[in-house]
Amino acid sequence: MASVEECRVALAKLVTQFDEIDEESRAKHVVERTVSCRVSDLGVTFYGRLHHGGLDPFTEQAPPDGRPAEVKLTIASDDLLALTDGELDLARALLGGRVKIDASFGDLLRLRRLL
Repeated sequence: MASVEECRVALAKLVTQFDEIDEESRAKHVVERTVSCRVSDLGVTFYGRLHHGGLDPFTEQAPPDGRPAEVKLTIASDDLLALTDGELDLARALLGGRVKIDASFGDLLRLRRLL
């Protein structure tokens, strides 16, 4: 099991990877959404925001408006690290139940094109 700090580093890496997506693709596929990532085995949830300019850094602070995230990921800590390191394929992880995404169908399609 990875630590909370290792998960923070992995999510920071995800933000960096997302920033490397060209602006044209982001403009075409990104809709502003709030995002949560619940690390199931650590009992911690990280929050971020997806927008045309990129993906904001994740924090453990819930949004001040108190509304639930529009895109919710649930993943184990080791799988989060493997995913951000490129060792775990997102599609296979979803099909295998290792990653759960709660989002609208349209958001799922847009995310698939970006990841």
